[in-house]
Amino acid sequence: MKDIKDVLIVTQARLSSQRVPYKMLRPLGKTNLFELILTKLKASDYIPDSNIYASVYEQELKQQANEVGIKTFMRSSSSATTEGDIKELYSWWDKLPFKYVVLVSGCSPFLKISTIDKFVKAYIEQEEDNLFAVTEKKQYFFNSKGKLITPWPEGFKIMNTKFVEPTYEAAHVLYASRMDLIGKEEFMGDMSKGEVKLFTISEQEAFDIDYEWQFELASDYLRNNL
Repeated sequence: MKDIKDVLIVTQARLSSQRVPYKMLRPLGKTNLFELILTKLKASDYIPDSNIYASVYEQELKQQANEVGIKTFMRSSSSATTEGDIKELYSWWDKLPFKYVVLVSGCSPFLKISTIDKFVKAYIEQEEDNLFAVTEKKQYFFNSKGKLITPWPEGFKIMNTKFVEPTYEAAHVLYASRMDLIGKEEFMGDMSKGEVKLFTISEQEAFDIDYEWQFELASDYLRNNL
């Protein structure tokens, strides 16, 4: 079992998104993506405020975090544009005084603070050093050659998703790891070897804004429901 004092809770943000420009601070309903995730983390009854950081480069993002009362880690300009260098992307790994980290995506507006709390609590209580959020699927999947890769339910001649063996899709919203693994470029361990423990969340909470249509859909919903 881990100590909550040793767990960094961090959300990263940048303004250089190409598919949805400026998406973290663009009006989204009556708020914006960045303010939304910051206020959720701030409202947690489980996570201490001292553990929560926003990793940002642009001053507009720093100002937003300050207004909500969230501490900031000032990432480099290169870390706000890089896609592949783990140590650069997560440059806080050896600069903040924590042994573990839970990385929370700010691009999923329907992710609930109760789910974040449950994820953090599950990570603290487990022995494993990693945890990764996924959504459960009961569906038929094929590879690029049209070959069925989902095990066919025994005794059935037609498709029936009720009896398909579940598979799990990466949710890309919650990640947990030992901090030092980032320095070894092994964030969360070797996923290809099945070394990562899974945590199931709802498909709605995993909704990720990566395209304009997703931004508009979320904006319309939040405008009427927030």
